[in-house]
Amino acid sequence: MNIAALLAKTARTLPERPVVSLGGTVAASYGDLHTRAGAIAGALRGACGLEPGARVAIVMNNRPDYLEALFGVWYAGLVAVPVNAKLHPREVAYILGNSGTRLCLCDEAHAEGIESVRADVPGLAAPLVAGGEDWRAMLGHDPAGPAEAGPHDAAWLFYTSGTTGRPKGATITHRNLLVMTLSYFADLNPVTERDSVLHAAPLSHGSGLYALPFIAKGGNNVIPESGGFEPAEVLDLIARHPGVSMFAAPTMVVRLLDSPALSSADTANLDLVIYGGGPMYVADVERALEAFGPKLAQIYGQGEAPMTITALSRARHSESGHPRYRERLGSAGVARTDVEVTVVDEEDRPLPPGETGEIAVRGDVVMRGYWENPEATASALRGGWLHTGDVGRFDEDGFLTLLDRAKDMIISGGSNIYPREIEEVLLTDEAVREAAVIGRAHPEWGEEVVAFVVPHEGQDVSAERLDRLCLESIARFKRPRVWRIVDGLPKNNYGKVLKRTLREELEAEA
Repeated sequence: MNIAALLAKTARTLPERPVVSLGGTVAASYGDLHTRAGAIAGALRGACGLEPGARVAIVMNNRPDYLEALFGVWYAGLVAVPVNAKLHPREVAYILGNSGTRLCLCDEAHAEGIESVRADVPGLAAPLVAGGEDWRAMLGHDPAGPAEAGPHDAAWLFYTSGTTGRPKGATITHRNLLVMTLSYFADLNPVTERDSVLHAAPLSHGSGLYALPFIAKGGNNVIPESGGFEPAEVLDLIARHPGVSMFAAPTMVVRLLDSPALSSADTANLDLVIYGGGPMYVADVERALEAFGPKLAQIYGQGEAPMTITALSRARHSESGHPRYRERLGSAGVARTDVEVTVVDEEDRPLPPGETGEIAVRGDVVMRGYWENPEATASALRGGWLHTGDVGRFDEDGFLTLLDRAKDMIISGGSNIYPREIEEVLLTDEAVREAAVIGRAHPEWGEEVVAFVVPHEGQDVSAERLDRLCLESIARFKRPRVWRIVDGLPKNNYGKVLKRTLREELEAEA
């Protein structure tokens, strides 16, 4: 089934319901979006001459046109290549070239950048700009219904964030997206036509994927007028829309908690905050539960298994009487309904509970492979399992604790040290806002532990104080040998700390 059928079916049943709002104003009904997506599809097939399976990139900030572009591509039987709108034009050019993109749908803010790299992308047509004359002409085209698509046909090329080199395009199929959508209902939250999803995170990644379960059930997609994440604006929109759910990186949740606007905000309409995309420290989870109530769920997933490996449900967040409650809050939850998850050793042999190894997953949500990259595909999908590159362990009850990316593990004096364990300890100091721990080469120990610590504004922390805290909580060999008190940590556009950049800074000093 073409995943675009989710929109077509809802538009038939609920044509007048709002499908997308900009701030507090309805921008389109389901009937409107169905008609516009069909018109774009007709133009892409007709005037643009694109054949089934051709790749079409979308480079836009969050805006209502994004959804009509995305579904227009799918209605036409084409492959969407949503691109992070904050990338440099040269980075965008790599993705366009690697995917063999024929056409780019963009907004005015990105049109000049796309034009500047067109010569570097063979076969790339002039971009079509949302709101422009050519865009309006597309919307006047005779509409086409969703094209036929097989379950294993590519629907979305999900490019990795590229924090460790060139990004790879995870080929996500129509079946992958449908299974992800059904898994949302099974493990996270039911959705009705009275519910809303707030897109403060980029539509090009996780937030855009979560538009699908809401469109399947007639919910409203709310896009902030700023196009991004502004805590005061988000809190205002929560008060203005019913049944609000939102996907947020942990850094976004922390910014909401630290916002002065929270003290006077009405969060009664908030239904669920789904956090993921990086570690959420237990201290921050507890703060969020105190501020919002039992309205949290955590997901662990990757672009290669979109948003769907494990989940820590709303119910598990509420079980404060459980003897291992805080331990579970620090976990990534249990395997999702539609997948098998295991932890394996270096020979890909399954490990028992309590043993640490690489996390592997299989199921119908796992990607088809990396676009035009058979070597990387064979490595990642060996033995029929997606090897995530993440390190973790299960407990006896099936809760998975993420330790780190395999590349982030520190080996000092022959012992494995997982930075997240140390970061969790540092975050228990109320003066510490953020922490990042990495390893650097050491002539005697192989590697030594280096901690970068960001204090809260107006707070002072010292290496001696933090060292004592570590000695009270973790083994002596794990504690950092080098302390850096800094004003901030480098992050990518999704709020993930760029440990690679920290390593490069240390290497430059050396």
